[in-house]
Amino acid sequence: MARLYGALFTLSLIWGTSFLFIKLLVEPLGAWGVVFGRCLFGTVILLLIIAFRKDWKGLKGLPFGIIVLVSLLNNALPWYLIALSETKITSSYASLINATTPIWTLIIGFLFFQNKLRLLQWLGIALGFFGIIILSGVDITSIKDQSIVGLFTMVGATLCYGYSTHLTKKYLSKASVTMISFSTLLVSALISFIMVLLTDRTIFTMIFEPSIFGSLIGLGVFGSGFAYLLYYYCIQKGSPEFASLVTYLVPISAMVWGAVILKEEIHFSMITGFILILAGVYVSSKKPKENKIQISKTA
Repeated sequence: MARLYGALFTLSLIWGTSFLFIKLLVEPLGAWGVVFGRCLFGTVILLLIIAFRKDWKGLKGLPFGIIVLVSLLNNALPWYLIALSETKITSSYASLINATTPIWTLIIGFLFFQNKLRLLQWLGIALGFFGIIILSGVDITSIKDQSIVGLFTMVGATLCYGYSTHLTKKYLSKASVTMISFSTLLVSALISFIMVLLTDRTIFTMIFEPSIFGSLIGLGVFGSGFAYLLYYYCIQKGSPEFASLVTYLVPISAMVWGAVILKEEIHFSMITGFILILAGVYVSSKKPKENKIQISKTA
C-alpha cells in the first residue's frame, strides 16, 4: 500500500500542472493539436525507455482491440474533450468537474462490470468531493455563467476515464505497465495525427516553437509519458476506483505548485479542503473487513 500511495501522490504532483499546460497550448494548437503533441512526446519518451532497457517482449501479446479501445477512451477522446472544454470554461471549473471521475468510475463499475460498492467508498467519495469544492473556492451558484458546452465536454471526459479504467483492470491486468502506456499512447498519437490532418495541418510547424515545445515537454513527457506509467500501475496493483482518486489530489498539487512557483497564498479554506480530500482518499481505499455491509445489484 505504501508504494501505491506513493505512486498516487507522485501522479497528482505531475498532473497538477496539466490544466495549466493545456490552457497555454489550446489556443495556438487547437484541441486536437494538444492531444497530438502530448501523445507524440509521451510516446517518444516511453520508446526511449523501452529501447534503453531493451525489453520488447511484452508488446507482442497485447490484445490489439482492447488497446485501441483504451487508447480512444483513456487518451485521445478525453484529452480532446478537456482541451475543448478549456476554450469554453475556466480551469478551476474544469478541474472541479474532473474531480467527479471517482464517482463515475464507481457508478460505471456498478452498472457495467458487476462491481460491489461498500458504504465506506461512497462516504469517502462524498468527503473528497466536498473537499474539492472547499479547496477550489468555486461558487457553485455561478455555474450558470459558464458555458454548457464546456461543462458537458468535461463530464464526457470523466465518463471516458471511468470506463477505460475498468477495461484496463479487466483485460490488461497481466500486461506490462510500460507496454500498456507505450502502446496506448502510440495508438492515440496515430488517431490524433489523423484528426490534425483533417482539421489544421499548420500546427506541425508550431510544435517546435520554444514556448510551445517547453509546454509540450511538461504535458507530454511528464504528464503523459511518466504519468501513465504510474497511472496504470495504480490500476493494476490497486483498482480502477483507487487510480481515479488521483483527480481528488490534483487540485492539492495545483495549490502547492501555485504557492511554490507563483508565490500564491494558502488560505484556511484550502487547508480544510486538503484534510477532507485526504480523509476521502483514505476512507475510499480502506480495505473491507469481513461481514461489512456491501451495496450490490442483488442487495
